[in-house]
Amino acid sequence: MSTHAPHAPHDPGVTRSVTLPTTLDEAVAALTAMPAAVPVAGGTDLMVDVNAGRLRPAALVGLGRISEIRSWEYQDGHGLLGAGLTHARMGRPDFAALFPALAAAARAAGPPQTRNAGTLGGNIVSAAPTGDTLPVLAALEAVLVVAGPGGARRETPVSHLLSGRELLNPGEVVGHIRVPLLHAPQTFLKATGRTGPSRALASAAVVLDPARRGVRCAVGAVAPMPLRPLEAEQWVASLIDWSMVRVAGGVALAPEALRAFGDYVAMACIPDPVPGPDGGETPALPPAVLQLRRTVAALARRALGRALA
Repeated sequence: MSTHAPHAPHDPGVTRSVTLPTTLDEAVAALTAMPAAVPVAGGTDLMVDVNAGRLRPAALVGLGRISEIRSWEYQDGHGLLGAGLTHARMGRPDFAALFPALAAAARAAGPPQTRNAGTLGGNIVSAAPTGDTLPVLAALEAVLVVAGPGGARRETPVSHLLSGRELLNPGEVVGHIRVPLLHAPQTFLKATGRTGPSRALASAAVVLDPARRGVRCAVGAVAPMPLRPLEAEQWVASLIDWSMVRVAGGVALAPEALRAFGDYVAMACIPDPVPGPDGGETPALPPAVLQLRRTVAALARRALGRALA
């Protein structure tokens, strides 16, 4: 289905058409037929760019009528989450019972009007550093299911897309996100510059994986993509009594270990400057960056503490 908006023929910046497919394959076909078209779901990021004059799409392919991507289901020990799931839907109790950190991130995503419109897939594809769900998806090691021309489906780790190692090909659309059902504690915390819903200055997600005796942590908003402090994860995992996590659902970790983990994570994500080539004195971090490092340390420490509680 297409609708055509009135436009001035001499103005190439005006959107000329809006296509409203009802299936993923129809959306792929529309994007393939119109390479200049831009897919849009909730539009919470896209419309900011349009209103600011940074983007003038020649055509839009609306994804809001594709029912198959607006729900979620169980599949082989995973949750198959539709890319059209809104933050408001992910914040509900039934979703939070299985994906608590993702639900917490969705609830923190902004005011009600943003949560009602913004979608999980839009958060991923726009890849804004402050996207609240992104560090959670990185910590969960989520996988994207991408729909392509001819009914093709391929899978790629969400981290590959966020890091730019792998991009969407022409005509492709993120249809679903495959997330493991770990049945273990998960937490998400973020720091903002003011009270109430706001963009993150820093965020942290911590996921426990008792089956693999692992801790997974991802830090958001301090870099163009979520950062995984792998050495810090391995170190703190070696201190945890995993039999207690599995049996009792909680385990105590010494406050000193929690503080050390927070510092380890913060140093990995915001390292000290390297000395200059002349071997001179190492430059100091600016006060604002030092404060951000302290914020990351506090978030990581608290997130792990809550996951273990």
